[in-house]
Amino acid sequence: MNTFIRALSVAATATIAFAAAASAEEGPQKGKSIGESGYVWNSNGGEEDEALKLKPDPKAGRDVFEVCSACHMPEGWGMEDGTFPQLAGQHYKVIIKQLSDIRAGNRDNPTMYPFALPSQIGGPQSVADVAAYIQTLKMNPDNGKGDGKDLDLGKKLYADNCTKCHGDQGQGNNDKFYPRIQAQHYKYLLRQFEWIKAGKRRNANPDMVKQIHDFTDRETHAVLDYVSRLKPPADMIAPKGWKNPDFQ
Repeated sequence: MNTFIRALSVAATATIAFAAAASAEEGPQKGKSIGESGYVWNSNGGEEDEALKLKPDPKAGRDVFEVCSACHMPEGWGMEDGTFPQLAGQHYKVIIKQLSDIRAGNRDNPTMYPFALPSQIGGPQSVADVAAYIQTLKMNPDNGKGDGKDLDLGKKLYADNCTKCHGDQGQGNNDKFYPRIQAQHYKYLLRQFEWIKAGKRRNANPDMVKQIHDFTDRETHAVLDYVSRLKPPADMIAPKGWKNPDFQ
């Protein structure tokens, strides 16, 4: 299976240029982005709203996820170096929002974009199906973490700045579209934090941009190291050595 996944990844890379050329015509309609006049977080509607109204089929979502698994791995654990995030266990509505935003061009992800298009994985029903499948996947028991040198500061910063939206254990909130960030790879968290702070993540929540605007480098590293060590409930964590049986 590992050889197959690597082969898929190589083939996927080779098709990016071709897919990107046609992407502008294939993707759903773009909405406003952060920094633009009239931008309101999570208000673009469109395909996101369509998918949320549908009844999802996790079994069908497994077939859609086969495309995703080339980068996010069959277990949905992504990569420790932060190249690809852990998706396993993420909230249903969060997956729908982020995937819809990428497909519409409201969140920049040039690597993923060609493979997320309707021509590759299907329409709003497929978005709902794959989100339902992803949220059932058990999470990585050994995600990437920081150096552990400033965790007391990180804990305080998290309590003071992050719990209102992401919860006391980084569990997020499905109904409010706040992502689960507990046990996410440290290096992925760091990259997204920096992009949000700099305005590069165009579907970001303006409230978060304001909240983290004055974080120093030390504070940024400390709080994200702390977040990467927050543990999901035991029943959401896979045993060590677990492999996704759907892809064996």
